[in-house]
Amino acid sequence: MSDYEGDDVDVGGGEEYFEEEEEIYDPEVNVEDDENNPNGNFDEDQDNVVPSGDPAAAASAAKASEKSLRDKKIPDEERTTTPYMTKYERARILGTRALQISMSAPVLVDLEGETDPLQIAIKELREKKIPLIVRRYMPDGYYEDWTCEELLQ
Repeated sequence: MSDYEGDDVDVGGGEEYFEEEEEIYDPEVNVEDDENNPNGNFDEDQDNVVPSGDPAAAASAAKASEKSLRDKKIPDEERTTTPYMTKYERARILGTRALQISMSAPVLVDLEGETDPLQIAIKELREKKIPLIVRRYMPDGYYEDWTCEELLQ
């Protein structure tokens, strides 16, 4: 006898019924958007930027319509954060660059038998050859850009 109101309960091997889920995205690509903006949703100078800092500030900066993202850049001579790379920025830079190297990006230092992408990225960072920019977001939505060359380790 079963606790579920009957003895005719199928314990195993029965067929299960699943409803088919609706497709929630439109697989068609809007050709008009591609013609108007050939670079997609990216700015020309956004290719080598590694964001750092408060992600909520970055999200609010993207939503803010009062000023564009370019207007919220703090000029290099007015930057207030320290010129030291944090351990979190270092980890993100090394991981990003190691991934690029593992995906056949050109190596910017002389290889002396190294094959590990992470070791190559560490060597590039030590020689200040990594072509990435650290973007530090401030709580008010403004941001500072630092090149890996400028940051001290």
